Formats: sequence, C-alpha cells, structure tokens
Amino acid sequence: MTPPLYERSLMEDLAPLEGPNATRGLTADPTEPDSYRLAFADPEFMARRETRGIRFQLELLKPDLDQEAMGIYHTVVVYGSARFVDLEEATRALHIAQDSGDAQAIANAQRDMRNAQRYEAARRFAYLVAEYSKQHPTNQRVYVCTGGGPGIMEAANRGAYDAGAPTIGLNILLPHEQKGNPYISPGLSFKFHYFALRKMHFLMRAKALVAFPGGFGTMDELFEVLTLVQTTKIKPVPIVLYDSQFWKRLFNFEMLVEEGLISTEDAKLFQFADTPEQAWQILKDFYQLNGKAAG
Repeated sequence: MTPPLYERSLMEDLAPLEGPNATRGLTADPTEPDSYRLAFADPEFMARRETRGIRFQLELLKPDLDQEAMGIYHTVVVYGSARFVDLEEATRALHIAQDSGDAQAIANAQRDMRNAQRYEAARRFAYLVAEYSKQHPTNQRVYVCTGGGPGIMEAANRGAYDAGAPTIGLNILLPHEQKGNPYISPGLSFKFHYFALRKMHFLMRAKALVAFPGGFGTMDELFEVLTLVQTTKIKPVPIVLYDSQFWKRLFNFEMLVEEGLISTEDAKLFQFADTPEQAWQILKDFYQLNGKAAG
C-alpha cells in the first residue's frame, strides 16, 4: 500500500544519500543548535526523563511488529539460571579440577556437572517443542522464547536451533553478563532497557512457562506469572517447575497453604516435571494437542 504523502516525504528525507550527506537529518551538525535536530533523531532529547513514556511505547512496539511480521503468535517461555554450562564444558572443567587436586575446585566442578544435566534437559525440552511445532502451519507453530542470555536460556534456544526452528531471545541491557547467545535466530534477538517491557513481551504470546532452577531473576519472573494467573490478569497457562526436588527444597508450598497465605487452588496453578518428556506432556495435555498445535 502506498503511504500517505507526508509519510513518503519523511521517508525520502531520511533515505540514505550518496557522499557526505548520507546521514542527513539523523546526525547532529555541531554548527547547528540542538533545537534544530529532528526530535526522534536527537539522542539527548530521547533520553530525557520526560520522554520515558515514548521510550516505553517504542520498546513495546518494535519487538511486537517484528514478531508479527515473522508470523510468531505463540511461544513457550523458558526461564532458568544464566550460570549453567553444557555437559561438555562441565566435564572438561571437572577433569581440570581433578588434576589440580584442589578440593574446593573439585566440589565446584561436581556441582557444575549436576547443573549441566539441567542445561541438557532444557535443550532437550526445547528440541521436543520445536520438532512438534515444525509439523504445523506457520500461524499455528509454537516457538521457544527465552531471556536470550547464557545458561538455561542458551540451552533452550540451542534445542530449538538443533531442530532447525526459529527461536526468540528477549535480552536485557545490563552492565555485565548479559548478551545474546549464538543460538537465537537472526531477526529475533531483541534488546530491552526496561525489565517491565521485557516482561510484557514474555507473556504477550506465551502459551506456557517452564521454569528451570535459577536465582533471583528466575524467581522474579516465575512469581510474577503466578500472581498474574492467580489474580486473573492473564488467562491460565501451563506453569511447569522443572526439577521437583529443587523447587520443593526451595519453597514450602504446603506451608503457604497451611498458613492460609495461598489457597489449595493456588497450589494447583503449577505442576512439577523431572524429565523433558514429562514437561512437554504437561503442555500437550493442557491444550489437548493430540497432534494439533496450540491455538
């Protein structure tokens, strides 16, 4: 569809040109006052406190439009620690620790080996989701979505990548640690400044949430989803806690019921799984898939 005249004029004004004027309108001329910059091309203006609402809108809109353009309407969101490594790396580290004879290093490496099993489980789970989804029309497929970083996030993106399926990463700008892992599909690796907007995007297309063991970030995301479902702010979705021993050791859900802090029904908002196949079966049972994609 041909854009209105004013839109076409704007696009022409910002179109790349040959020679020294290639970025005309988008870069500041030091001889011109700041007021002469195009408002949306003025980084100092866009970073002001007063324009925060505009930044919210842009951060909500950009990933939404990009995913819609690629036909992504349904996702399975996988949360978990950013600190886990795959089995190959953990095994290599264990051998180095054993050769060193350092008791603490050996203990840490053995712990990392246990966590590597969780990494591999997340990878396997995502592979099952992606393999199933590939058998269905594009608008019915379910895509694996993560926070885009290392650890469990990398594992889930990697599992979908292994299956040859597109996979999404919703990264967050942090002073350390976080950058897009190499298994996110080109064009589906998004970066956020605001945690709140990132959280919205996790849930806008989510058909299920699977939480692997993790730290503060994982617990933050998990309990926000539980609260939204509990208060009926969003429709019920399968919420799977992977590794029942870990979660039951971390949280005494029965005590919360006994103390009257949550209801018996609230304790049914989530289920436990101890194998990738079991976690995937919970999702299939919830949506009664039986060979059909979630709608």
